[in-house]
Amino acid sequence: MSRERMDFDVIIVGAGPAGLSAAIRLAQLGQEKNQPVNICVLDKGAEVGSHILSGAVLEPRALNELIPDWRQKSAPLHTVATQDQFNFLTPKKSYRLPTPPQMHNKGNYIISLEKFCRWLAEQAESLGVNIFPSFAATEIIYENDRVCGVITGDKGVDRTGQPTSRYQPGMDLYAKQTLFAEGCRGSLTKKLIEKYDLRKGKDPQTYGLGIKELWEIPEELHRSGLVLHSIGWPLDNATYGGSFLYHFEKNLVEIGFVVGLDYSNPYLNPYEEFQRFKNHPSISPLLEKGKRIGYGARSLNEGGFQSLPKLTMPGGLLIGCAAGFLNVPKIKGIHTAMKSGMVAAESIFPSLQDDIQGECFSFTTNMEKSWVWKELYKVRNIRPALTWGLWPGLVYSAIDTYIFRGNAPWTFHNHADYKQLKPANECQKIEYPRHNNKVTFDLLNSLYLANVQYEEDQPYHLKLADRQVAIDINYKIYASPEQRYCPAGVYEIIFNEDHKPRLMINGGNCIHCKACDIKDPTQNITWTPSEGGSGPLYEMM
Repeated sequence: MSRERMDFDVIIVGAGPAGLSAAIRLAQLGQEKNQPVNICVLDKGAEVGSHILSGAVLEPRALNELIPDWRQKSAPLHTVATQDQFNFLTPKKSYRLPTPPQMHNKGNYIISLEKFCRWLAEQAESLGVNIFPSFAATEIIYENDRVCGVITGDKGVDRTGQPTSRYQPGMDLYAKQTLFAEGCRGSLTKKLIEKYDLRKGKDPQTYGLGIKELWEIPEELHRSGLVLHSIGWPLDNATYGGSFLYHFEKNLVEIGFVVGLDYSNPYLNPYEEFQRFKNHPSISPLLEKGKRIGYGARSLNEGGFQSLPKLTMPGGLLIGCAAGFLNVPKIKGIHTAMKSGMVAAESIFPSLQDDIQGECFSFTTNMEKSWVWKELYKVRNIRPALTWGLWPGLVYSAIDTYIFRGNAPWTFHNHADYKQLKPANECQKIEYPRHNNKVTFDLLNSLYLANVQYEEDQPYHLKLADRQVAIDINYKIYASPEQRYCPAGVYEIIFNEDHKPRLMINGGNCIHCKACDIKDPTQNITWTPSEGGSGPLYEMM
């Protein structure tokens, strides 16, 4: 079967905050100028929001600019952040620290990002935007070295690559401009960065892995609007990370843990660090009488200002977390992602009307003039400083914030996370406590709550460049760290009858966090999109 071709003015890959904000702003401009724009938004999730996961505290600055009457339009912002707490944990104690100014949340909202994206999609559709969930963009269309659109993946193909009874070929989608809003470590974005050398003169991107649970707790324990973060235990002082715990809506708590993927000990297990954190005396009483109703994980960009790649290439732009606009010290990226989408829309709109299909250099210029650029510049040194260790990093962060006010005459640099692992024989094994199935749970028990859905015989979407490398290097030198950094149990070492090890990939467990693509020490693993509509089906996350 041949592929169908469809033509649009703009294709947006990804229906997250950046992609949907770009679509809305483009449609608004089309109405204002009486020059409608034909917009297509693709999303690999079964529904808009089903692959969306975040903390999430929303700073409404970009939303106020994009949809000033969002209250009248019933945006799902129901819980105002009323109190901030920033704690340092030891194994038995919790000590309250002054809340850094970047982390103050007065005027912000605790939200479900999944619900918020569904609402943004409704606003976009009301303006005439075409949104196609369940379609994964798997290839880029080039003509004369210019991005001309994308190809969506075939559906109904079995593991051997043969069509089944439900086979549907992908589509060739062409556009004057293509916006890549795939989120952190997008598969097409990764290809674009390599093809056009978009990281030339830039720092490597560095990442964290965020693992999150959603709990319903008794009303008498719920403190609506409380935003709590912690550092310290259970991580050692050399490992970057910390927790978040947000009380929102009716008796709901978002609780999660982030571990920087630049850690060095291959025995570290981010999932088990999270479970251990929940056993802390200041945390477990909140959960013991509650019910866990959701689980998920995703990687997040932590490189900040100095790791932003070149944002444009002929025929395309990078926006949102595909580019890396997360503000790490603020622990927020929704507002910056939205603003980048809005600026992209305003930058490409004039060229659409003039049928100019070259590279949109004005996007970079306009971003540099925006409040996003200023915001990220001022905090550029805080995350890199924490690679010195917790306490030296905190001391420098205070000096940078209160004395230099973000304008220090230097810029620290980032490193590639996959290069940071030490050989297993140089590291100490970490013994994690058994789960009590009340507050802490095993991985497969958690994975059930992610509502993962795959066709049993669909093709493998996790690619190994060399299967033997997984044994000769990962297993023999690093003790197979992919068994521990994956928060979904995808990777497993099994032994045959001759006691020879083999890496088994349980692709049907994958929740699209992309930690494997980032942390694998030989970069032997490549994450690609699975069949459109498969993967996790998050609700309220």
